Amino acid sequence: MKYSNNKEAVLLLEDGTTFRGKSIGKVGTQGGEICFNTGMTGYQEVYTDPSYFGQIIVSTNAHIGNYGINYNEQESASAKISGLVVNKFSKDYSRHTADKSLQEYLEESRIVGISDIDTRKLVRHIRTKGAMNAIISSEELDTVVLRWELEKVPDMSGLELSTKVTVAQSYIEGNEKNAKFKVAVLDLGIKQHILKSFIERGCICKIFPAKTSLAEMEKWNPDGYFISNGPGDPAAMDYATTTVKEIMEKGKPLFGICLGHQLLAQACNMPTYKMHHGHRGLNHPVKNLLTGKSEITTQNHGFAVVADNIKNSKDLEITHINLNDGTIEGIKLINKPAFSVQYHPESTPGPHDSRYLFDNFIDLMSNF
Repeated sequence: MKYSNNKEAVLLLEDGTTFRGKSIGKVGTQGGEICFNTGMTGYQEVYTDPSYFGQIIVSTNAHIGNYGINYNEQESASAKISGLVVNKFSKDYSRHTADKSLQEYLEESRIVGISDIDTRKLVRHIRTKGAMNAIISSEELDTVVLRWELEKVPDMSGLELSTKVTVAQSYIEGNEKNAKFKVAVLDLGIKQHILKSFIERGCICKIFPAKTSLAEMEKWNPDGYFISNGPGDPAAMDYATTTVKEIMEKGKPLFGICLGHQLLAQACNMPTYKMHHGHRGLNHPVKNLLTGKSEITTQNHGFAVVADNIKNSKDLEITHINLNDGTIEGIKLINKPAFSVQYHPESTPGPHDSRYLFDNFIDLMSNF
């Protein structure tokens, strides 16, 4: 059943484009960078992914909320998005294992949203004009007033956000007695299913805050290092780039996903750039250049690595490319046990084509 709230809401984009609809979630005003996710399912995993911190998400699937919320499916302890835009919103849900409705969850998480707008038209606009800031309000409908509020929202370029979502202090996940390998995780906004992917393969993980030094992590004597996904502009993260560079010099196995991939490239003096509108969804085709096989991947990123620099590098090899636009999706160091991918092989939600990458990291640690 469609959510019955009749309170009005407005969505104002940075370029002045305006959409009017109905309020969902918390009554209030929130701004952020607007982007869209093309996944047909998995909205809860998307909304709790720390990589979306500071962003307003447009869910392109027409019906949102129909299977409710199950706390076992969260990627972090709480919703991380700044706002939500949907077409048809359902307060009621059909799944008997759900803990509560999406409306209840959004209110609890203090997320402002808007429904009953033409999301197809909105997505086509973002795809053409590019990512931009936007603001949603269900308490102030005057766009002149909202324009002033929108100008206060920081631009994503140059914005450091990992310290906003990282763990406050280190902790351990996994069974220490049965663990085959110790993986030090630099938490820049990690998803819980990445940790589960390591634990399922016999690893114990110690998760460290974003600004932890290599010296501090080395006290635990890990077998390998993992650099996580996370929000914000990698170019604004000199502290993390320096740490990744030091890990490379140490020579231990290193694996990076998404933001971790971008930081590995930067540690090798390869710059990153802000994409026109990014890749976010569950159906992005990627080619593995090492095997010649294609993979359907889960993605969520608005920044990428400059391709030409890597193509001319003597230290790096391109391992994966995006078949839609040719952007770099994976790299590895030629003379060191380090590699990374731009997409999400843990794939929650999404297809499991790329989960072999976790096995590749296990092999690196086994042979080190």
